[in-house]
Amino acid sequence: MKKYTLLVLSCLFASQLFAQQVKSSLLTKPEKTSYRETSTYQDVIDFTTEVTKNSPYVSKVSMGTSLEGKDIPVFVLANPRIETPAEAKASGKPIIYIQGNIHSGEVEGKEAVQILMREILTGDKKYLIDNQIILFVPIYNTDSNDKMEAGRRPSQEGSPVKAGIRANSQGWDLNRDGIKMEAIETQGLIQNIIVPWDPTLFVDLHTTNGTWHGYSLTWAPSYHYAGEKAPYDFTWDKILPEVTEKVLNKFDVYLGPYGYYYTRREGWPVKSIYTYNHHPRYLVNQFGLRNRMAILSEAFAHERLYQRMNSTYAFVSEILEFTNQNGKEMLRINAQAEADAIKLVKEHGGKIQKGVRFKMAPLDKKIPAYRTYNHLETTNERGQKVYLRRPEIIELKNVVNNSAFEATKTATLPKGYIIPKEFASIAAHLKKHGVNVVELTKNKRVKGEVYTATKLTKSSRPFEKHKMATIEGAYKAANRKFGKGDFWVDLAQPLANLIFYMLEPESDDGLVTWNFFDAYFDQNNIAEKAVEYPVFKYFEIK
Repeated sequence: MKKYTLLVLSCLFASQLFAQQVKSSLLTKPEKTSYRETSTYQDVIDFTTEVTKNSPYVSKVSMGTSLEGKDIPVFVLANPRIETPAEAKASGKPIIYIQGNIHSGEVEGKEAVQILMREILTGDKKYLIDNQIILFVPIYNTDSNDKMEAGRRPSQEGSPVKAGIRANSQGWDLNRDGIKMEAIETQGLIQNIIVPWDPTLFVDLHTTNGTWHGYSLTWAPSYHYAGEKAPYDFTWDKILPEVTEKVLNKFDVYLGPYGYYYTRREGWPVKSIYTYNHHPRYLVNQFGLRNRMAILSEAFAHERLYQRMNSTYAFVSEILEFTNQNGKEMLRINAQAEADAIKLVKEHGGKIQKGVRFKMAPLDKKIPAYRTYNHLETTNERGQKVYLRRPEIIELKNVVNNSAFEATKTATLPKGYIIPKEFASIAAHLKKHGVNVVELTKNKRVKGEVYTATKLTKSSRPFEKHKMATIEGAYKAANRKFGKGDFWVDLAQPLANLIFYMLEPESDDGLVTWNFFDAYFDQNNIAEKAVEYPVFKYFEIK
């Protein structure tokens, strides 16, 4: 008994000693307020200034400046210190990008990132930057973070009491902006960070909107079946299962696959879960088209802030443990995917079909034991059958996981595209994404296909201030001559899959979808006659 008492006292003393060793300036806002409040922008700036002060392992770069004049800081942690993308590339180390606060009401990512920075720079986790370079972005949506009110996110049940808003100060949802790139933040992210630094893995930290599953956090890989599959396979088959197991063993926190279920549709018990869609407008999904790995993290909305911070912290810290040990293999897989994308164009351009529109489909393997809150059946005042949540968590057997996507429409993969000089804005947009676009200085004769549109339909309701467009028509063989000032996009380059998906007219998330060609089609009176799509798809070029 005496030995046991000494052990308990020793543990208590160690805990107290640790608490005394953390300066108040290195405590996050939630830690200081018993997790009632989340950090303001200035809180984050003050904390990161203090935690990075005099550290030999961190440099700070800017993603850009928001509409309201706030800097969006990116902290580069590495041993030895790295200051530029060129230095990062020369190191041969994988680059891991961790982002919080894309939606300002979803706050635990912002807080967990700050704690991880503290532990790496002043605590016992410095080894995590021995074999990798970490880019931490604690506060991506800087402007909207401080627009805090109570009741902003009902599913979070007042924890924290006040939270910011979802959209940025321009009114855009930053996680729907990956293709159109209208937000200042997206432009800064892609042009100043993603293109020059080229992260091996992109991790985006969110909170779910309310499904009562039984996991403290759910995850998803980069969904895109128009891209190379190897980065997805490694994420799905290796990273996520291993990290999930480690988090359970070390933190006693349950993680599981992202998905919604619908009791109104299936009754109870539910038999299926459904993920979000595949569109590369979502930043995580776009990385599949960039031949890179990405992970979506969704903390369980109904848990308290300290629980959501704990699960997010556990998930990210174990991802970093994994990448610190397996980063070289991840680099190899990504490089091979990039080489495969280029090889496919060179060897099979003009000969094979690739998907441009997709539908959700079930995976071959069911979830053997899916955790969820139990439900009971009753009737409402109108006599309708309804299902109410019970307090206990149960496991449902063999639940179908609708996390695959099947092509419903395909198009021929070309050798490349020619964009007429009148559409210089399209060429400029591709360049912002990191695409290699060449302005012609002499004539080129091309053989390929031209798409003739017979109908352009726009949605009746706006989405992200756009009335999304759907085009109908057909390709036909054609020969054309292009000349000085026109733009040549050779598809045999690293972003081949992203280019294909943006420029194919019938793509379900391409530039036609996002209204980039509306003015052209309207000016040419598509409502009355067929109109040629101006981007030419070539199979041979001379």
